[in-house]
Amino acid sequence: MDFHSSTYGFFLAAVFCLFWLLAGRRGARVLLLLAASWFFYASWNAKYLSLILFSTLLDYFVGMALGKLDPADPADRGRRRLLLFLSLAGNLGCLGIFKYYNFFRGNLEALLGGLGIHIPHLDVILPVGISFYTFQTLSYTIDIYRGTLKPVKSFKDFALFVAFFPQLVAGPIVRARDFLPQIGRRPALPPENFRRGLFRIALGLAKKVLVADILALEIVDQAFRHGSAVHGSEALFAVYAYALQIYCDFSGYSDIAIGSALLLGFRIPENFDLPYLAANVRDFWRRWHISLSTWLRDYLYIPLGGNRKGRIRTYVNLMITMLLGGLWHGSSWSFVAWGGIHGTWLAADRWWQEKGLPGPPGRWGKVLSVLFTFHLVCLGWIFFRSNDFGLAMDMIGRIGRGWGFPRIALTAWLAFALGLATHLAGGRPRALAERLWLAAPAPLMGLFWALFLGLLASAKGASVPFIYFQF
Repeated sequence: MDFHSSTYGFFLAAVFCLFWLLAGRRGARVLLLLAASWFFYASWNAKYLSLILFSTLLDYFVGMALGKLDPADPADRGRRRLLLFLSLAGNLGCLGIFKYYNFFRGNLEALLGGLGIHIPHLDVILPVGISFYTFQTLSYTIDIYRGTLKPVKSFKDFALFVAFFPQLVAGPIVRARDFLPQIGRRPALPPENFRRGLFRIALGLAKKVLVADILALEIVDQAFRHGSAVHGSEALFAVYAYALQIYCDFSGYSDIAIGSALLLGFRIPENFDLPYLAANVRDFWRRWHISLSTWLRDYLYIPLGGNRKGRIRTYVNLMITMLLGGLWHGSSWSFVAWGGIHGTWLAADRWWQEKGLPGPPGRWGKVLSVLFTFHLVCLGWIFFRSNDFGLAMDMIGRIGRGWGFPRIALTAWLAFALGLATHLAGGRPRALAERLWLAAPAPLMGLFWALFLGLLASAKGASVPFIYFQF
């Protein structure tokens, strides 16, 4: 059930109507959302619903057990550590089996190839969204262990936190302390929030269908293929196109998720803030996939020691965090390389600032910094998009060969221009469009949706899954 399909539109409309009919009955509305969320996930692959149920049951009972132990009691400290280990082992064990077993099996078998050792291959499909809900449930258990969160008593509430369908498959990653209190409050839907939710959904659909999918079908998928005839300027254009594709694809998903949640009376966090306007790599990670970058900071980088144990240890912690962040995205050395590129530049940026070295001065200096950062990010995207390390190196090599004016379809140029202009103009066009949307009379809004859906239907080609569904 893709977010940009008519099926999801009918599903969301049905859940919306039933939810607000039951708004005054807490138990009924929670059960409705939970059933809808499990149905939504089962529509992808019903047998993997058992994995969500396993993570939900594991962390619910671990959280309840942790809440009964006293952190100050020496006798309870060992039990608390054991419970935390149980949660980590159960959740990361599932993630490891389904996402990383075959990757490490293949590398280990290649390493031991001369010994004639064969390690069985595991024939499984990666469960959609497993990386996202695993991190979400782990944050709940870790927060209880740290004493910053009390366990929730209601199993239904906790299950809804884990499986809430707008952000289940690809985030944003929600923290329990932000989401659980919203379940207990009686929902309200002011007209402004209703309109704002529809606006975010429309914005996300436009990013996905009118920019991301067109760029994927017209240039990116063809260019990032072994043996492609795309060289020189066309290959470079494909890299830039992919930078816009992945931004519009993923931020478009986040927009639809945020808008869908808002229609149901929930607020989930923003995930993007014009990342390609970042002046350095550290700033980029404050703007890109914000819910993941803050998760990695709070639950990996800081526990490793952060910047509290000296300069060299800080650089090592940054590199470990980004390498594991790259591996989180997928079981491939190209993802590890992507994480390594960002880890290296994060360490270099910190070193530069620690030395007090100045950046390029003035307004044009800021422009140069943004362009330099953007091209560093694009270098990383080559490895991120490539199916393997060899393809990434092949793509880099092709950029240096056969330059000329790129032969690109007009629709790709238009999609690229739309995505680029919207991003470079900052948040002002979006803010203006949102103000006009909020002030528009209902008949005009209805006319807009009729024309907009017609435009999407005419522009939509072959189905292009959301990029982050594979993670």
